[in-house]
Amino acid sequence: MTKETKQNRHAADWIILTIACVAQFMVVLDVSIVNVALPKMGADLHFTQSSAQWVVNAYVLTFAGFLLLGGRAADFFGRRHVYLTGLAVFTIASVGAGFAATGSQMIAVRALQGLGGAILSPATLTIIVTTFQGPRLAKAIGAWSAVAGAGGAVGALAGGLLTGWASWRWVFFINVPFGLLAGVAALTYLREMRNKDATVKLDIFGSVLVTSGLAALIYGIVNTTTPGNSWTSQSTLGWVISGVALLIAFLFWESKVASHPLVPFRIFKARSLSTANVIMLLVGGAFFAMWYFLTYYFQEILHFSVVRTGVAFVPMAVAIIIGAQVSSRLLGKTGARPILLVGGSFATLGFYWLTLIQPTSHYFPSVIAPAVLCALAMGLLFAPLATAATSGVDRADAGLASGVLNTSRQVGGSIGLAALGTVATDRTISAMHSVSPAQAYVDGYHSAFFISALVGVVVTIIAFTLPAATGKNAKH
Repeated sequence: MTKETKQNRHAADWIILTIACVAQFMVVLDVSIVNVALPKMGADLHFTQSSAQWVVNAYVLTFAGFLLLGGRAADFFGRRHVYLTGLAVFTIASVGAGFAATGSQMIAVRALQGLGGAILSPATLTIIVTTFQGPRLAKAIGAWSAVAGAGGAVGALAGGLLTGWASWRWVFFINVPFGLLAGVAALTYLREMRNKDATVKLDIFGSVLVTSGLAALIYGIVNTTTPGNSWTSQSTLGWVISGVALLIAFLFWESKVASHPLVPFRIFKARSLSTANVIMLLVGGAFFAMWYFLTYYFQEILHFSVVRTGVAFVPMAVAIIIGAQVSSRLLGKTGARPILLVGGSFATLGFYWLTLIQPTSHYFPSVIAPAVLCALAMGLLFAPLATAATSGVDRADAGLASGVLNTSRQVGGSIGLAALGTVATDRTISAMHSVSPAQAYVDGYHSAFFISALVGVVVTIIAFTLPAATGKNAKH
């Protein structure tokens, strides 16, 4: 291979990395970009602060429920076809969300957008794993992880600017030019690649079971914040029990009945994959909820404008990018476990520090310092978790492994937001009788952040169970 040929191939590979990263950025962005716009969107579409969670959860639920299906589709039908299909669904749904006239329309279109993301997101990591090898793979996963992590904070900035300078509808319309550019680039540069030995049969029923189960479980949790309901009310217990039953049925179907299961449990024999998914499930919930609570804290307690709120998240985006780059560079030398231990410790400290904020706290340093520490932890965690989840499986199952990891993050995020949101609301309601409304809301945030700090402790402990060599000088 001539030097010129190598240079051309190298350039083409990094264009492919850009294609994968742009799509992943869009998918992650659409969780956080909506958060900053929620107060104004809620006023226009008549959402309460509690019901507004469904603008986020409708997206996250279908995203999480169909990610496994999307991961298998990438293996069976090919990364190029699945990427383009997911991109088209996601972009069209973004247009629909931008034109939504009622709350019901918004929730329905956001669910469709989540389905598009579920098809698209696993294909991005599959593209990376099947394109790069050795040290170049570690750098590529580092870039993908930085984009996946920074999408949360950058989304907050973009949401603030677009909502403040134009309209909250532009937080959805902004996806259209990115979707068109990514589609043209994929058609031009992305070669097809799939598992030729796989039988093209997708477990649709299994996907419906897991999505329905998650939806029922989360609805039951969120339902506790409505008047007349509690954790022990008949309505709440009915939804929660139904959700758990559907999830148990999903496990039975996958392990005993399905001829081509959505989740072949054989992949969990890889301890690194299992550990990575447990950790991602936990941190997903803590970090998703952090964006949500800080958005309301900035706007409702500190009375920031939406633009100022967006700008307030910029240091967090920078911290995530720095953390992801540092972890990807150290990964081959230290392995995943030491980085996860540091990331878990930083998350614990950062979330506990956030329990000290007050209605009179100043953005700098009282709020931004602990928030940046949490964001740095997020950046440190993503690359080693992505590496651990994919290093122990066959490359033919790369789509499945990436789908499982993304599912863990989204399921954790959705359940975490619902549970922590409910805890915060309960604490706020009980405190309303004795303190000012602002203090009552902040007391609710304190409860949620304290639980997130405990999650950081658990993550740090679980990280010790990861095989010491995971990610060290990884080659695929």
